[in-house]
This record gives sequence, structure tokens and C-alpha cells, in this order.
Amino acid sequence: MAITLSERAAQELKTLLEESGIQGAGLRVWVAGGGCSGLQYQMAIDDAEPEETDLVFDSHGIKIYVDSLSIRYLDGSHIDYVEDVFGGGFKIDNPNAVRICGCGSSFQTEDEMGMPGTGCGGCCCCG
Repeated sequence: MAITLSERAAQELKTLLEESGIQGAGLRVWVAGGGCSGLQYQMAIDDAEPEETDLVFDSHGIKIYVDSLSIRYLDGSHIDYVEDVFGGGFKIDNPNAVRICGCGSSFQTEDEMGMPGTGCGGCCCCG
């Protein structure tokens, strides 16, 4: 499968890249341990050459870099740009997530269900 961007997310990224003057950059997406649900999404603009073990996807003209460990948790995900009363930001719709924190930045997969230390422990959104 792959990781894809909505047209809106791609447009926001293109604007961000143009405004920052970064040429040839892409979006790096990865998963890190932590967050109230066990795993956290991380994203950053990356203007370096992809690592040898990275998977590289193209969605609406934006390159997306994912390391070989994170793809296990992110495969099939779709990234959108949404606006609400708190402002705008990128939101990941992840078909592998079986539990999502209220703020949407942390998640748990089937593999992590029932592991000690996972589950909401009172993060910024769950109190």
C-alpha cells in the first residue's frame, strides 16, 4: 500500500515549502513511542536525500518519506489538512489504529493492545 495526501494537505504543504524557500523537500512521517495511547505521529519537512531503507511515496506532487519500521504502523494512512476552532493542522487517518487519543496525535495498534503503560494516562486532551 502507501501513504497518501488529500489535495488540501498537498496544497498546504506546497504553500509551506514555497514560503520557506525549501527546494526539493518532502514530508517525512514516522512513528515514535509515547503519547497517552502508546505511539505518536511525527511529521517534518525533510530536504535531505532519503535514507537507503526509506520508502518514498508521491502524492499530488509531494514526496512522502517513511522509514522501514514506521511503515508497519502507517501503511494505508491518509493525511488531510483540517481546520477547526483551534486553527488548522494535519490529521492522519490510520486504518491500523484500533485506539486513538482524543487529540488524534497518539494511537495504538492491535499489536500494542493490552501492553502495560498503554492507554490514556491523562494527556493534554484527556486530562
